[in-house]
Formats: sequence, structure tokens, C-alpha cells
Amino acid sequence: MKTAITELFGIQHPIIQGGMHFVGFAELASAVSNAGGLGIITGLTQKTPELLAKEIARCRDMTDKPFGVNLTFLPTFAAPPYPEYIRAIVEGGVKIVETAGRSPEAYMPALKAAGIKVIHKCTSVRHSLKAERIGCDAVSVDGFECGGHPGEDDIPNMILLPRAAEELKIPFVASGGMADARSLVAALALGASGMNMGTRFIATREAPVHDNVKQALVKASELDTRLIMRALRNTERVLDNANVDRLLEIEREKGTSLKIEDIHDQVAGIYPKVMIEGDMDAGAWSCGMVVGLIHDIPSAKELIDRIMADADRIIRTRLMGFLDGSVGSQLRAAAS
Repeated sequence: MKTAITELFGIQHPIIQGGMHFVGFAELASAVSNAGGLGIITGLTQKTPELLAKEIARCRDMTDKPFGVNLTFLPTFAAPPYPEYIRAIVEGGVKIVETAGRSPEAYMPALKAAGIKVIHKCTSVRHSLKAERIGCDAVSVDGFECGGHPGEDDIPNMILLPRAAEELKIPFVASGGMADARSLVAALALGASGMNMGTRFIATREAPVHDNVKQALVKASELDTRLIMRALRNTERVLDNANVDRLLEIEREKGTSLKIEDIHDQVAGIYPKVMIEGDMDAGAWSCGMVVGLIHDIPSAKELIDRIMADADRIIRTRLMGFLDGSVGSQLRAAAS
């Protein structure tokens, strides 16, 4: 399948593995890239730029296909040295960067000077247009269904994607609620040129996380995520657990006077405890509503191959069947 996204990034399939904290290591990024998608190393999971440089080199040893690095610009308890991280990316020969959170505008000159293609994750049309104006090559349009930070507009992808298609000139992918061939075909129909999957890629064999995490995703339903930090206008969708329940209690108690310090224990330093140690009640960790569509733990290649084969079948058989009347004939025959 060729789309504007496969052409832009030089990949076989229009499927991107988004950056995920303590998930986007070389093992997963290389597996996704080797399967024909675009794997992404999560830059800030590496505690120093030097460690990121080593992770990039490790990934390059595992794949000769394109892969990218995620840089997330969000309010944090300690400001990362972004210029040094960018230098590690440039020196590592990486040509694709996924940015997220705050605008990457201040860092665009350095990225573009190095010939890097930038895809920025946005939760609204207005932010997508800003990304286009500052020179981003593509946008990942993130609907309200997504894990992590869905923004503050609460617009789901059935509305957000066609709105983006109406306004944007650069290509975009659908992010949030993406899990399978149905997601991909729907995203293409709504104007996207591919899809970005986060939560779904955690439940793959190559994802270097504790098995407790993968089993929790398979077990959970679409009803098992919660929105936290709404009062701080830093909304995050997370998987429900005991410490998330405690966090929500604190939010109810504090109301509009809530400060990030009030929930520090539930949100700071959580990812190593969950992803490495397998402590599923450690605190808040990002998870999308798409968890309700996760029923197995395939390899990255098995997942991507399945998506592309099923997408081909949906487009050629089911959708074309509506045009030539064969689907209606099949339904009438089944009813008789």
C-alpha cells in the first residue's frame, strides 16, 4: 500500500509505532521497522543524550530500515537538555523525528538543517495547522480516544480526522483508537494517510515490558481507562488501578485548587515500576481506550502483516462489494 506517509518516510506500510515512555526501546522500534512500519525510539526514556546515542546505535544494529526518535516537549519536574538530545539524533544519522506535547518551533531550525523529517502529534486542528506553518512535514492527529495526553477539546477521531483533512495540506496519520485493519481503513476513509499505534504495540512480543503489562492490556476492556489531571489542563488517559483511584480521590478533594505536587506520588517515576517491575498498581500510566480491541500478543510482524492483509480484504471485498452489489447479494442469500 502506497500513501503520502509511506512515500514521505520510505516505509512499506502506513503504520507508525508512536513514542511511548519505557516502551520505545530499540527492540520494539527495530521490530516494527523490520516489519515494514516505522519504529520509534522514545528519546526521553534515555536519561541522558549519551544514552540516547547508544540506543540509536543499538537500533541501527537491529535494522537497516528507517526508524525515528520521539521527543516530547511537556511540563516536567526537570527540564531535559533538548539541544543535546537533538545533537545525538543528528549524529546518529536518524532522519525522522516524532515530536509531541508543546510546539517544537524553537527546535525546528536545528532539525531541518540536519535534513530531518518531523511529524508532530496534535490533538486539534488549530495545533495541526500551527505544525504545518512552522515547517513540520506531517502531523499525527490524536483523537480523544488516545492513551496519554488527548488535549482539552475532547474531540474524537470521527470528527477530528475529517476536519484535519479539510484544513491541512501536509499529510497526517490517525492516532488514538487505532488497533487493526478496520482502524486503518477507517482512517484512510476519513482522510488520513496512515495510522499511529501506541497501546496496541505494547501488547506485542518484542515490546520490552513486563508480561504483567501485556496481560493487563489483553484483560482490560474499553471501559477501563480514566482521565486524570483535568483540573491542571494536562489531561492524561491512563489504565485504571488502585493508585489511579487514589489520585482521583485527591483530585475530587482538592477541586480547582489541585496542584501537580498533590499527586506527585501517583505520577512521578511510575513507568519503571510498571514497565520493568510489573507493578500494575504503582500509579498512572498511559493507556488508550483501544485496549478494548486488544485480544492477543503477536509479534510486531504478525500484527502488521495481519493488519495489511485484512485491510486489503476489507477494501477489495467488503467495500467494493457495496459498489458492485455482491455484499447485498450475500446478505440476501444468507437470510433466505
